Amino acid sequence: MTPPSSATAHAKANDADPVVAAVERPTPAGVNAPGFGSDVIADALRALDVPYIALTPGASYRGLHDSIVNYLGNTKPQMLLCLHEEAAVAIAHGYAKVTGKAMVTAVHSNVGLMHATMAMFNAWCDRMPVVVLGATGPVDAAKRRPWIDWIHTARDQGALVREYTKWDDQPSSPGAAREAILRGTWIANTAPCGPVYINFDAELQEARVSEPLPPIDVVRYMPPVATAAPAELIREAAAVLKGAKQVLVLAGRASRSMPAWDARVALAEALNARVVTDLKIGATFPTDHPLYVGSPRAITPDSVEGLKNVDVVLSLDWVDLAGALRFFGPSPSAKVIQISLDHRIHNGWSMDHQGLPPVDLLLSADPDMIVPELVKEIGKSAKPHAMPTPRRRAENEPAGFTNEHIARALRKVLGNRTVTYTHLPLSWDDSWIVLRHPLDYIGSDGGGGVGGGPGISVGAALALKGSGRLPIAVCGDGDFLMGVTALWTAVHYKIPLLFVLANNRSFYNDELHQERMARARNRPIENKWIGQRMADPEVDLAAMGRAQGAAGFGPVTKPSDLTGALQQAIAAVDAGQVAVVDVRVEPGYTAAMTAAMTRGGS
Repeated sequence: MTPPSSATAHAKANDADPVVAAVERPTPAGVNAPGFGSDVIADALRALDVPYIALTPGASYRGLHDSIVNYLGNTKPQMLLCLHEEAAVAIAHGYAKVTGKAMVTAVHSNVGLMHATMAMFNAWCDRMPVVVLGATGPVDAAKRRPWIDWIHTARDQGALVREYTKWDDQPSSPGAAREAILRGTWIANTAPCGPVYINFDAELQEARVSEPLPPIDVVRYMPPVATAAPAELIREAAAVLKGAKQVLVLAGRASRSMPAWDARVALAEALNARVVTDLKIGATFPTDHPLYVGSPRAITPDSVEGLKNVDVVLSLDWVDLAGALRFFGPSPSAKVIQISLDHRIHNGWSMDHQGLPPVDLLLSADPDMIVPELVKEIGKSAKPHAMPTPRRRAENEPAGFTNEHIARALRKVLGNRTVTYTHLPLSWDDSWIVLRHPLDYIGSDGGGGVGGGPGISVGAALALKGSGRLPIAVCGDGDFLMGVTALWTAVHYKIPLLFVLANNRSFYNDELHQERMARARNRPIENKWIGQRMADPEVDLAAMGRAQGAAGFGPVTKPSDLTGALQQAIAAVDAGQVAVVDVRVEPGYTAAMTAAMTRGGS
């Protein structure tokens, strides 16, 4: 993906925030030349202008830890201490979702890497760049301490994550280590993006440098990769689109770039195309635009005017194109145009590539680069098409106490304030909030790994500092409980952020699956809650937030109390705090979402 314009986040994405930079300042060590292998590694990170390194400390990379603190002075990169490796990688993931650029994280040996694997898989499925540094050894068995160095050494540590990283390496000299960092960062940031893993021998880190390495021009080792398409293919695609009676645009993975957003709108308007987006991947099209028809959780050809008449589908790197065509797409005879680079990253281990879709024309390119070219080629619409009726929110107050109450209360409290939703729960409906900017919502965790929401939100909030945006994470209770320690990092480094917890005290999605099984097997559906409900005792999520240093509000048990609690929480965030609002919603989804979540056994 192309990186966002400077207006979308920081003025400079690689500049550390001054408030964060003031935390944990070391006593100057007076070291100004690399004396050890880990100093060379630290130099390479600084040359890449990396602002932060999120980490959970460990002895395997004690050399690098010392180099960052006492050689670099804990700046460029600055350490962000995390209480769990999964949070460290998730924070880097969230930072990349806003900036489009890889942040660095460090994990301890094989055990730290095993903790980090879920977050790395999330970043892989989300196609987000993350550079994960690890360590092992000493590789030389004669140098190992008894017991601990042996159990923390692996013959092929990268094998733990090789099938869901773009690249991994274990360099064996300072020069090779520097090259690995340059290569890994370049690979991570090249579309289709993804995580990389670089493993450093403890002995390499701690050995003295025998002779200085020659300086290198980092820019020459990070060449930009062109991801455009041949002009004849662009002309062919434009001709198919111009000749269509009705186009359906599946607006999939995209950067946070505002110019790219404007180009998608211009293309849809030139074609009078219906547009579908997906809450899994963030905001890609204005949801109050007349051409927008919804997200796949709640729409079908029967529920949206015009979908049955689609004769051309344009997929802009849509996640699961085969599934889209199966569940809510047009007839099988429709022509399909796919613009994506994703096929370049598929492998035989992970099935995240989804089903094999029928495609009549493939442009192997970055959609952000191709859409503006299509707009130029197509020009203004030659023949007007019928406009779909804009979607409208339900006017009636929902029954009980549901996630929709959270959405309504947020709309009321926020008004026209500029916000970024850093996470939304599985049961969220796209009609509840309006998205008008690529940073209004940055998407979900990517791999469906429960527990990623808090860490991703902290990383996103860090990247958003100075942007004027209020970061809001609407998380489920299970997600929050698995990732709650990420809040400590946000509090410690003064990263303001609002968590609104849709707490139904259940792994409710799995209750739906148990109900499906019970119905299919003619067994009691009344038992679906067993092994799912978090009750007796109910967990005090606000207290868990306070335990990390955040301001905790709730539990809120009535819709009438929600607005006041949110106002207090937002005031706390505006004052520089992390705030947590525990909202005790009732288990249950809308009928449309229940059907979407359980159809086909998914």
